[in-house]
Amino acid sequence: MAGTSGPTFTFLAGMAAGLGGGVLSGLFGVGGGIVLIPLLAVLLGLNQHQAQGVTLAALLLPNTLPAVLHFRSRGIPIHWPLVGAMVVAFLPGVWGGARIANQIPEGPLRLGFVGFLLILALRTFLQKRPAEAATDGSPESPPWAPGLVIGLVGGCCAGLLGIGGGVVMIPMLVLWLKLPQHEAQLASIAVLLPPVGLPGVLVYAQSQSSFPWLLLIGLAFGFQLGAFGGARIATRIAGPRLQRIFAGVMVVLAAMLLLR
Repeated sequence: MAGTSGPTFTFLAGMAAGLGGGVLSGLFGVGGGIVLIPLLAVLLGLNQHQAQGVTLAALLLPNTLPAVLHFRSRGIPIHWPLVGAMVVAFLPGVWGGARIANQIPEGPLRLGFVGFLLILALRTFLQKRPAEAATDGSPESPPWAPGLVIGLVGGCCAGLLGIGGGVVMIPMLVLWLKLPQHEAQLASIAVLLPPVGLPGVLVYAQSQSSFPWLLLIGLAFGFQLGAFGGARIATRIAGPRLQRIFAGVMVVLAAMLLLR
């Protein structure tokens, strides 16, 4: 693990991993866990449970705030009633998902994460979406009630896999509520503004003998920097092209974990 190489290396390695995760978080509107977990596991030698716990802990800070502010500066609206419903349901979901994850051995949990990435890549690549005519600024607010289901599913996946939940919530927002891609991304990262992952972090922390706090600080610092840059790039890329890039990144990350 990184701690054996000294505190400076631990902090810098965490910051580098956070920077990469932040860029992809802002770019794709996800919490960053899908890239942080492979980086922490492959580059720093953390096991799957450790990597997932650290990633959830890093997402407790309002890391997505720079990305949210940038999306808003581009005129993309936030549907607050919907976001609020997603937040409320996310909390019990992440607790339950984390409890399940800590009952699964490291090997099967890692393979399950790899399978999730590959399924996500295939589904995203094959997904058919309407043209981008209504991409930014849908005229009507979506109903908030479906947000309870979307938030619960997103929270369960967050706790089980150590991710922010955006990779699940965004497709549900697009396909179920017909939100434009950028609005769905903004709603997803707005859910992560409060520390919604805390119930899951407590479960992971209780199951581990020690927690790499210095690594976590570097991770959070790098994530803040990367998220803003990723959001600036995302608002300049059309939704369909963004989906193809996302699918390719998922395949690369899955290969990294398989070849570890």
